[in-house]
Amino acid sequence: MPSAPHAARRRLPRRPASVPRRWGLWLLAGGGALVAVLTLAVGLLLSVIGTRVLPGISIGGVRVGGQTVEQVARLLGQQTHSVTLRAGDQTWRVPAAELGLRVDARASAQRAFDVGRVEGNFWQALLGRVSVPLAVSVDVSAAEAYLLANQADYSTPPVDASVVFVDGDVQAAPPQIGRALDVQATLARLLSDPAAALTQGVELATVPVPPQIVDVTPALSAARALLSSPLTLRVYDPVTDASITWSAPPQQWGEWLTAVSDPTSPIGLRLMLAEAPLIDFLTAQAAIFDASRTIDVLQAVAAVQAALAQGDPTRAVILVKHLPRSYRVQPGETLTSIAWKVGIPYPYIQQANGGRDRFSAGEVITLPPADSFLLLPPIPSKRIVVNISRQRMWVYENGQLLHEWLVSTGIPDSPTWPGVYQVILRERSAYAGNWNLWMPYFVGVYRPIPGADFTNGFHGFPTRGGGQILWENSLGRRVTYGCILISNQNAAWLFNWAEEGVVVEIQP
Repeated sequence: MPSAPHAARRRLPRRPASVPRRWGLWLLAGGGALVAVLTLAVGLLLSVIGTRVLPGISIGGVRVGGQTVEQVARLLGQQTHSVTLRAGDQTWRVPAAELGLRVDARASAQRAFDVGRVEGNFWQALLGRVSVPLAVSVDVSAAEAYLLANQADYSTPPVDASVVFVDGDVQAAPPQIGRALDVQATLARLLSDPAAALTQGVELATVPVPPQIVDVTPALSAARALLSSPLTLRVYDPVTDASITWSAPPQQWGEWLTAVSDPTSPIGLRLMLAEAPLIDFLTAQAAIFDASRTIDVLQAVAAVQAALAQGDPTRAVILVKHLPRSYRVQPGETLTSIAWKVGIPYPYIQQANGGRDRFSAGEVITLPPADSFLLLPPIPSKRIVVNISRQRMWVYENGQLLHEWLVSTGIPDSPTWPGVYQVILRERSAYAGNWNLWMPYFVGVYRPIPGADFTNGFHGFPTRGGGQILWENSLGRRVTYGCILISNQNAAWLFNWAEEGVVVEIQP
């Protein structure tokens, strides 16, 4: 019999010769083990740092990895935060609280803890570096108020074109554009990322401010004319009628010269001196005075500027101011004798010492300033001098004697008080109610009692009642009630010549 055909046999795929069957099983088992090991390791790591910030975390520039939320919050709460404000190459450090910025330490700590857990990449937070922003709140009103209040500090004013004195000549200095703080734009930058403001600072927003004066060419010739002379100041003491001169050469005061806008000027500019160096100069010069005298620096500055405005740097007049003085009472002196000696009516000395009218020998009392009665700007070119003991007066103008007249002054019970006074009022016919007198051509010079409504001064022969003329033949003797009697003719001339402000010196 023929043999039966061979049954078909299934051919199985051949294993690669390089991977024996047993190795594949081992690899499979090993991979599972590795995953198990890694899972176990992560689990163990999480169990160890489960309550701590992951190692790679920093917040607000501070490394906080490995700390608990409470530790981070405490650390952040102890920090003092500030903001760096920048404008070009200038920087300012400002306490964050002044700008209305407040760091929420607890929220910031929680934010650091959540990175790698609630958000972010775990492995980067674990093994790398992650910077977390602080949790910051902003009081918008406080921030705006700070910027508005300090706007000038963060602005650069424009510089007008001006004149400068260089190497003996006047030259034009170019203008410079200024910058003004834009409060609202700066506030918007701060609010856009307050956390970044704490760590990176804020660039201030500014707007340009153009100068008012861009060309001083028209003022150069006027400046050269001014600087052909030294700056000369006449320092006048109206009490002593003495003057001294302070002077600065063009090489010095030319450095102070500047130009300002002046619509009333034909060239639209006015030359003046910078106040700071002028004040320094005046203060240094005033150091020559003793403790009883000084100058009003602001008045002196105004006088110098006025002289320059008139084109003459040699005509400024500065007044010496007198200060309260101390006086030691001598044996036998009384309030009245002291007043006569120092030239201050006794009620004013009494007022300066708490109303007292008796003093002991050796006691130090206060005397009012010697110029207490110079209430109006003195007129240095005119002066009247009266001498009680000689019963005469002299009238001067520009240092020249115009008149010498015989006078009559007050009786001992109502004296004319020595002192330095000035013309304070003029009345063609004044009435003295206490004595029922009409006084022609009255020129008032001082009030003998503080706050009194009557004034002592010059006048002609008074009348009483229906026209009775008094004291016509009394010139040269003390007959008045404190005023200074002169003839009607002289009184009329004096009335027209002595305007308010003329100094009147009454000597004992």
